[in-house]
Amino acid sequence: MKGSRNTLRSRQCSDVIFMKIVHGIENYKARGPAAVTIGKFDGIHSGHALLTERIKDCPQMTSVMITFETSPRSVLYEPGLKKLITEQERNAYLKKKGLDVLLVLPFDDDMIHMSAEDFIAMLVKKLKMQYLAVGDDFTFGFQGKGNVTLLQHLSVAYGFRLDVVEKLSKDGLVISSTAIRGMIANGEIQRANEFLGHPYFIYGPVIHGNHIGTQIGIPTINLAPPEDKLLPPNGVYITKVDIEGRIYHGITDVGFKPTISLATDRVVVETHLLDYSANLYEKFATVIFLSYVREEKKFDSMEALTAQIRKDTKTARDFFKAENESLATQG
Repeated sequence: MKGSRNTLRSRQCSDVIFMKIVHGIENYKARGPAAVTIGKFDGIHSGHALLTERIKDCPQMTSVMITFETSPRSVLYEPGLKKLITEQERNAYLKKKGLDVLLVLPFDDDMIHMSAEDFIAMLVKKLKMQYLAVGDDFTFGFQGKGNVTLLQHLSVAYGFRLDVVEKLSKDGLVISSTAIRGMIANGEIQRANEFLGHPYFIYGPVIHGNHIGTQIGIPTINLAPPEDKLLPPNGVYITKVDIEGRIYHGITDVGFKPTISLATDRVVVETHLLDYSANLYEKFATVIFLSYVREEKKFDSMEALTAQIRKDTKTARDFFKAENESLATQG
């Protein structure tokens, strides 16, 4: 156990320093040529992962992922659009992926009105960009006038290598944040996870609840997701929970806890860890969604609620037992 803790501690330390987050291109200090990818990266799905791998595979170059403080889509077309991944979640996730730099640019009036040519010239000058990987539908610059055809001309003019990556598809559907957002909103968790290339998750600090779970012998941890986070439909889900690198099995309720709470418009993500009950307040947790169990409902009594939670817990245990047996068979 001591060795595993040391390994975990070393990995966490390296994660913290491995990726540098830079806000504003004026704060980026180029120390060599850069391999760059650009996008909203508002879901970090399988297609985004492919772009990430391309820039990481460029030897002797700094891998730089460029994104924006605010999604251009939410500013220009859909104000109030819920996020598949928040800034805090994105940063925590990307720190584990081996990138050198996440460069966050403001999507302000200057950026909105910057021409496509000037945008690329800025990257070449400020970042020493020598390689650029983008999707085949990539558009950029004022009014989205920049596209792959223009990039091909600019790559020759500025002497950088352009890698146009074809968008990925699954089951006849292009993998996109829009498609995944629809799956999450419809409660299609397992399908969304396949398109993402990783399980959908919610990340945040463990907060105090009303301690009812402890009183009925089913202790829980609570997360209050940001208001702009896209949540699956209210209901009960089988989950795993990552707390400081340790993974626990859980059963999670997303909703308003109607049986035990006064009317509220604040959704809470409440998780019963199957085999853990220590104090986790103020620690950060990642709740990883694996499968939908049932809709949220109001029970007539605490006894009825307790009985249902125990049934849900058994459903989760059966799920993880089957998962372990499947892994053992594959091994």
